[in-house]
Amino acid sequence: MICARVTFVPSIIYLRRSFTTVFQPTQTRARMAVQQPEWKIPERASAEPVLKIFNSLTRTKNEFIPRNGRHVKWYNCGPTVYDASHMGHARNYVTQDVLRRIMTDYFGYDVHFVMNITDIDDKIIIRARQNHLLDTFRAETKALSSELITRVDSAWRTHVREKLGKGLIEAERAVEGEEENAWSRLVELIQDKAWKQDCLRRDEKFDMYFSSAARTLAALQAAKTCLESGQTSMDAAQQLVDDSKDILAQALDSQYSATVTDPAIARSLAAYWEGQFFKDMARLRVRDPDTLTRVTEYVPEIVAFVERIIQNGFGYEAEGSVYFDTKAFDYADGHDYAKLEPWSKGNRELLEDGEGALSKKSGSRSASDFALWKASRPGEPSWPSPWGPGRPGWHIECSVMASAVLGDNMDIHSGGIDLAFPHHDNEMAQSEAYHNCGSWVNYFIHTGHLHIEGLKMSKSLKNFITIDEILEKHTARQLRLAFLTQLWNSKIDFSESLMTGEVRNIELTLNNFFNVAKALINQARADLTKSDGRHHYETPEVELTSNFHESQSNFREALCDSFNTPAALDVLRDLVSKTNVYINSRGMNLNVGVVENVARWIGQMLRMFGLGEGENAEIGWGQDVHGSGSINREEVLMPYVRQLSSFRDGVRRLAMEKNESALKDILALCDKLRDVDLIPLGVALDDQEDGKALVKLVSPAELMKARDDKRAQMEAKAGKKAAAVEAERFKRQQKLEKGRIAPEEMFKPPNIAEGTYTSWNDAGIPLTDGDGKELSRNQAKKVQKDWNSQKKLHDDYLTWKKASLE
Repeated sequence: MICARVTFVPSIIYLRRSFTTVFQPTQTRARMAVQQPEWKIPERASAEPVLKIFNSLTRTKNEFIPRNGRHVKWYNCGPTVYDASHMGHARNYVTQDVLRRIMTDYFGYDVHFVMNITDIDDKIIIRARQNHLLDTFRAETKALSSELITRVDSAWRTHVREKLGKGLIEAERAVEGEEENAWSRLVELIQDKAWKQDCLRRDEKFDMYFSSAARTLAALQAAKTCLESGQTSMDAAQQLVDDSKDILAQALDSQYSATVTDPAIARSLAAYWEGQFFKDMARLRVRDPDTLTRVTEYVPEIVAFVERIIQNGFGYEAEGSVYFDTKAFDYADGHDYAKLEPWSKGNRELLEDGEGALSKKSGSRSASDFALWKASRPGEPSWPSPWGPGRPGWHIECSVMASAVLGDNMDIHSGGIDLAFPHHDNEMAQSEAYHNCGSWVNYFIHTGHLHIEGLKMSKSLKNFITIDEILEKHTARQLRLAFLTQLWNSKIDFSESLMTGEVRNIELTLNNFFNVAKALINQARADLTKSDGRHHYETPEVELTSNFHESQSNFREALCDSFNTPAALDVLRDLVSKTNVYINSRGMNLNVGVVENVARWIGQMLRMFGLGEGENAEIGWGQDVHGSGSINREEVLMPYVRQLSSFRDGVRRLAMEKNESALKDILALCDKLRDVDLIPLGVALDDQEDGKALVKLVSPAELMKARDDKRAQMEAKAGKKAAAVEAERFKRQQKLEKGRIAPEEMFKPPNIAEGTYTSWNDAGIPLTDGDGKELSRNQAKKVQKDWNSQKKLHDDYLTWKKASLE
């Protein structure tokens, strides 16, 4: 019983305590419960920059605000495909690609990028027609004849009067029948540079027209000589056709254009050059558009679009064509014509250029009115419409295709600055007339002009460069770097000094940085030692990390400032410089992790600009081109394994021979591996103080060039040293030769002229001159000095002679 009571009492006590705790008032329990303290929203130390874009609609930088979250609707004017793509295309489409990559890969916008192909246009029609007529004429030309020469001569005379006449003043223009005399005067006048510049100001194609005329005239003269000598072969005839093709094609088109009725002729030309354009874009690493549209695929939609514009009161039909009524639109509430360049409304030259070479604005109410639909004439492709057979106007194409894909509003419209007026202004006007809206485009961005060596690119100026030609001299990466060093909306002056100066320096700086960073990272990973007992995160590492984060912030700020790529590149270059200083100063205390973080981020930003491809985990630019297929391990590794095996065989052989020179020979073998065997494989070994080589993977071409340069420097240094030794030997030989004469004989004939002196002392030093007069004090001092010098030379000679005999 006692034990039971002792056990029972504590239980009762425990139960009473538990009961009391459970049934305490709510207020008491709330005070005793454990609660999290109040949390406050952090205050920003600095505001994050917002993206602003230079908007041609305001001519200032506006904050970019997409209408629908992060979805961005973007339309870019594509090319008119009738000839090879050139540097102007590269400037425009590479730049647009860079901006697009920044928007998607850096800022993370979901961009729908739409681009058109203009595959029906006056330029395409004329080029296709002329090519067809010229090819047909050439195929039908079987022999050289006086009729062929007369035909080419007639085309040449028309060219001299009409084409060359555009650049001449009235008094210098040729009249019919006097073309040869006028040409003779032009040949003399064109030697005057000032005169030629005046002609080019009147017509920028003057020099091109002159060159065509000169080439054709030379071909005519050669053909006449052949005909006179009885050479009438088909080769001679076709040579004349080929040499005069620029002029002959225009003459044939003028005479036979109406006979070209097959629409496939123009379509095939456009299809060919479209294919070439996209090949060039792929070589420049320009991404394909998300949606590609072609004008010929949207003709029914274009007809319907024009019909609604007429219904809305902003279009009218005249002689089978339809024109946009710019005045009616400009005066309508909620509409404004020429938003981009209102000051260009009355610029007849720009308005005429926008209509095309085949356009005849008969029936239009105003010079500012532009064609929505063109009535087709014989020799021009056509489609059915309510107004008769015709084809789309140039400006309507983009409006219809962009509206069909993106609707009644888009966030961004882009293109070259030369398209701002009238093309883009006309686009907006007719689209807003169709949709009955006040704003079809929110942000209009225009890339700047491209000049070559300070001048606008032009075939007539002989500075016209195709993409194919430029890629023979420079890589796609170097071209991108050239464009990135300039603001996207400013004029760029493309020059050799830019490519060989700033661009090359940037590329070399980054190449060297990546080579060193990768070598350090690989070396650290190859070292199995996990820790040396130190954290290696001291003041220099803190400073570099701080610079890294500051650079990331500055980089974002630069891109937010209307895609300021020059400033962004400067940020990367500055960070590379600071990281190099850190690497060079830390030695064995270097923290590879900090360097790796910097190098990876810089590589990611460069790939974001399209300067390379590859996985984000890579260090460096990434690949220049996309890889294809799986890696052939044997093909990749075998060249390196062979060199390693050969080196091992050599070391093993020397070790087994146990020669006295084995150590020296092994070191020579090591140098050979470093300086000869590994260089063609792109491996650089840099000897370090700790005895471990820093392994770099570098372009074999760069290593071989560096080795050859070093070898050339060493050879030059050795040659200079050998030349100095030879000069010293020659100097010594001259002294010995001079020392053959004993000092006692040096002032006596035949060593000097007879009669110079008349008496000497026992040592052979002169006492009197040729007239028997005693030498003056100065003369005596001089001969004594010369005698002493010769005495020394003669003693040296005797010593050398004695030594040589022994």
